[in-house]
Order: sequence, then structure tokens, then C-alpha cells
Amino acid sequence: MARHSGGRGWYSKVLGAALGVTLLATGASVWSAQAGAVAGASTKSATAAKPAPAAVKPVAVTIVHASDKGARGVNITIDDGPDPAWTPQVLDVLREFGVKATFCMVGTQAQAHPDLVKQVVAAGHRLCDHSVSHDTTMDKKSEAYQSQEILDAERMITEASGGVRPMYYRAPGGAFTPYSRKLAASHGMRPLGWNVDTKDFERPGTDAIVATVQRELPNGPTLLFHDAGGDRSQTVEALRRILPQLKEQGYVFGFPVR
Repeated sequence: MARHSGGRGWYSKVLGAALGVTLLATGASVWSAQAGAVAGASTKSATAAKPAPAAVKPVAVTIVHASDKGARGVNITIDDGPDPAWTPQVLDVLREFGVKATFCMVGTQAQAHPDLVKQVVAAGHRLCDHSVSHDTTMDKKSEAYQSQEILDAERMITEASGGVRPMYYRAPGGAFTPYSRKLAASHGMRPLGWNVDTKDFERPGTDAIVATVQRELPNGPTLLFHDAGGDRSQTVEALRRILPQLKEQGYVFGFPVR
């Protein structure tokens, strides 16, 4: 799993807003969750590792790549959103081909667009914590900082969704640490890697994105795309071509194992 920036320049704007985020306790009721219900969770900004709510079942700390659909399974993962311009278009393509995906959301984006988070959940897709501010140097920062980035994003996403918790944690740029993996896993979020980096954030052209998937899919089943951070029209068109191609080749679409 190679490290990549994923359009980090765009997130320099997000970072400034994210650093001052302090969420207020809402006491909101929790509706049926993909990863288990959470009741009475604190919404104060995290400055250190805190135990997960009692209802949360810990998961493995190892970085997962495998698909729950087995050897012919493919996991579509969508990072950095939600974004009001591109997430609806990605959802439309996924719906057109009957594919479910895992959306790795940035906390501040989820907080800004809760309606989109709810649309993702309502369509049967899964949520993934992608940190508060998409800091690709998280692995060089203190444990307190890592904890704040992961746990604040978890709360932002859960609140935005109406109570559905993220099932995975993907470190920005792959900047995992043993500490961050353990913390995420203790909160029921399986560390999530990728096998095929489509480099769609670089906008190499739709043909190049499609070719990358076909060339690198033998490396493993988890494909990385983006629905925010810039113009994602190439991503939308690439998905429109890739999804039926993979179906024709006998692949089935699933979720990363937990």
C-alpha cells in the first residue's frame, strides 16, 4: 500500500477549520447502525485515547485489504468526501450498476454535509473514518494528536449520519501507526488499506484510471477512488466504465472484511 497525498493541498484549507473544532454533546438518539449502536457517547474534542462505548465490539488491528466476497470480490472505496458536487454523481453511478461501496469520509466534510452522509447510508454503503483534517503526516505526530483526529472524525461522521458509526479507519495517505490502528480497532473501526491506487486525484484522464485498475487489480481487491478535493469528473466516468467491465469479467462487489 503506497502512500499518496490524495490532493493534500485542498486539505490545507480544511485543516485550519478543523483545528478549532469542538463538538457539543447532542444526546441524539441512535438509529440502526452498520457497526453497532452508540448511546451516550461524549462529543467533547478528544485529546487522548478514550475507551470505546460499551456497545462497540473491537475488531482486528491489522490493515485489511480482503473482500467479504472472496477470491473474486472487489471492494470499491471512495475517499475524502462527501462533496456536494461529486458525491451525488458517484452515488448515481453506483446505484445504476447495483454496486455498494465504502466511503472514507473526512470529518469536517461530513459535518458540513450531513445530508450527503445520510444519503450514503440510506443507499446501503458503509462509512469509514478518514480523520478530521486529512493530515498525511499523522504518523509523525503525537498520540494525543492522532487520537483527536481519529475520534473527533468518528463523532462527526456518526452525528452527521444520524447515528450510524464508521466501520473502518483509513489513515490519510496510509499514515498508520501501531497506536492509531489499535485505537481505531478498539472503537470498532478496522484499519483499511488499498491495493489499487487509481491516482484519480491527479486527474490523469479517464482512460488512464481505467487502465490502472485493469493492470493492478491482480495486486488485490481494494480499489481507491476519490469524490472530493477537486474536479472528479474523470473519476465518475471511470467508474461508469469500470463497474460493468469488472462484472463482465466475473467479479462481484463487496465490502472489506472486518
